[in-house]
Amino acid sequence: MSADPRDEGMDEDRPLLSHLLELRSRLMRAVLATLAVFLVLYPFRDPLYQWLSGPLQAVLPEGSQMIATQVATPFLIPLKLALVSAFFICIPYVLYQVWAFVAPGLYRHERRLIWPLLASSVALFYLGMAFAYFVVFPLVFRFFAGVTPEGVSMMTDIGEYLSFVLTLFFAFGAAFEVPIATILLIRSGMISREDLAAKRPYVIVAAFVIGMVLTPPDVISQVLLALPVWLLFEAGLVFSRWLPGGDRATETDS
Repeated sequence: MSADPRDEGMDEDRPLLSHLLELRSRLMRAVLATLAVFLVLYPFRDPLYQWLSGPLQAVLPEGSQMIATQVATPFLIPLKLALVSAFFICIPYVLYQVWAFVAPGLYRHERRLIWPLLASSVALFYLGMAFAYFVVFPLVFRFFAGVTPEGVSMMTDIGEYLSFVLTLFFAFGAAFEVPIATILLIRSGMISREDLAAKRPYVIVAAFVIGMVLTPPDVISQVLLALPVWLLFEAGLVFSRWLPGGDRATETDS
C-alpha cells in the first residue's frame, strides 16, 4: 500500500511548525522579561526622567523649565521612558533568545564565535549610549542653549526631549557596532582586510553621511557620531587580525 501524500505533506510541515512554535516561545520570553523589568522600573519613572533630562536642565537659563504641551503627556512620557529603559536593560536576554533559536543551525566553530560577538555587541551598544549621555548631550545642549535668540525662553517639551534623546541613544548605540560589522565582513570572507582598509576614504565619507542622517541638524552631534564610527572601523580592522581565521579571506585572495 502506498503512503498517503497528505501524510507526507504533514511530515514536511512539522519541522516548520516546530520552528515557528519555538520562535513564538522565545519571543514571549523576551517580551515577558521586558514587562517584568518595566514593572520594577515603573515606580521610579519620575526619578528616571529627572536623571535623563539632567544634561538639558544643567544648561537651561535660570528660571527656565521643561514643559508638557498635551494633557496626557505628563503620564505617557514617563511611562514610555520606563518601557524603553526596560527594553534596553533586557537587550542581553533578548539577544540570548535570538542566539538560542539560531544556534542549532550553526557549525561548531560558528557557535564558538557567536558568544564573544554577542557579548562585545552588547557592551559596545551600552558604551555608545554612555558616550551619548556623558559626552554628546552636554555639548549639544550647551550649544543649543548658547544660540537661543535673545528674548526667547528655552522651554523644551518633555515629549520632544524624550524622542530626541532616544534617537541619539539608538544612533550612537548602533554606530558603536561598527567593529563587529567589520570583523564579520572579514571573517566571512566577503572582503579581505587589505581591501577593506583600502576603502577607508569611502568609510570616512559614509561615517559623516550617517552622522548627518541620524543626528539633529547641528555640526557638533554629526562630528561626534562620525569620528567614533571612523575610529571604531579602524579598531575592527586591528582586532580582526588577532581573531582565529582572520587572515582567511586574504589567503583566499592570494
